[in-house]
Amino acid sequence: MNITRSVNRRFVQLLATMLTNQELLNFTSGRLYKGSAKNLCAPGLNCYSCPAATLSCPLGALQAVGGTAGYGFSFYVGGFLLLLGVLWGRLACGFLCPFGFLQDLLSKLPVPKRRLFPPLRYVKYLLLVIFVLLLPVLLLMASGAGAPAFCEYICPAGTLEAAVPLLLTHAEYRQAVGGLFALKAVILAAVLIGCLFIRRFFCKMLCPLGAIYGLLNAVSICRLHFDEKSCVSCGRCQKACPMDIDPAAQPHSPECIMCGQCVEACPQKALHLGMKNPATKTAADTH
Repeated sequence: MNITRSVNRRFVQLLATMLTNQELLNFTSGRLYKGSAKNLCAPGLNCYSCPAATLSCPLGALQAVGGTAGYGFSFYVGGFLLLLGVLWGRLACGFLCPFGFLQDLLSKLPVPKRRLFPPLRYVKYLLLVIFVLLLPVLLLMASGAGAPAFCEYICPAGTLEAAVPLLLTHAEYRQAVGGLFALKAVILAAVLIGCLFIRRFFCKMLCPLGAIYGLLNAVSICRLHFDEKSCVSCGRCQKACPMDIDPAAQPHSPECIMCGQCVEACPQKALHLGMKNPATKTAADTH
């Protein structure tokens, strides 16, 4: 199967966003869905406290486990992320992430596009190690109460999807607003502005979930395949890539979100997104 057409990807992104956020009427009431589905994790970044959310955020779940007494590791959350990473790599970022979908929509606005300074790509790995893995445990050791540090201090998806809607529907929350919300509002504004000028700005620089999936790109079953013999080095794939990588030189880059835009752009069909490389023929294929 070759996943290429962007119109199909947009439909999948919309469908994934709707399935992850089915309780839309909660936006008017300010209630949170707390049914059994909340025990399951969404594949993409979507805040647990979003009024419409019917699934949990895997990053939030990972931090919550690390910040509980006993410093436990959730085999469910860890296994879930490992399974998706081995099956799809960062395809979840390109097709199934609601916040990724928002970034793609923002990138369509007609403003000049820039490239992210390459070393800034490593910031997301620092956030993964410090805010997702270490701080919840360190806060628990220091005070006896852990905290989902990335969600609490940084996550712009949580600010947009949860904090803003809940402030609009709960007067008591508005009275308690302080410096932390102001900081997160600034981070959200910076991310949204960044997404206007740099395609997938948050994915490139700040997303710890993308960092986890990206580390598994090289071993994922579904991956980007490159046929060197068919390539004419026209550079169209690199120009089309929203993650600013060269798919011909780095088909298994941890930055690749497997969106398929390079596949569409290639005039020689030298790139293929799927579970099997069509350029590799078996003995049965040659007879």
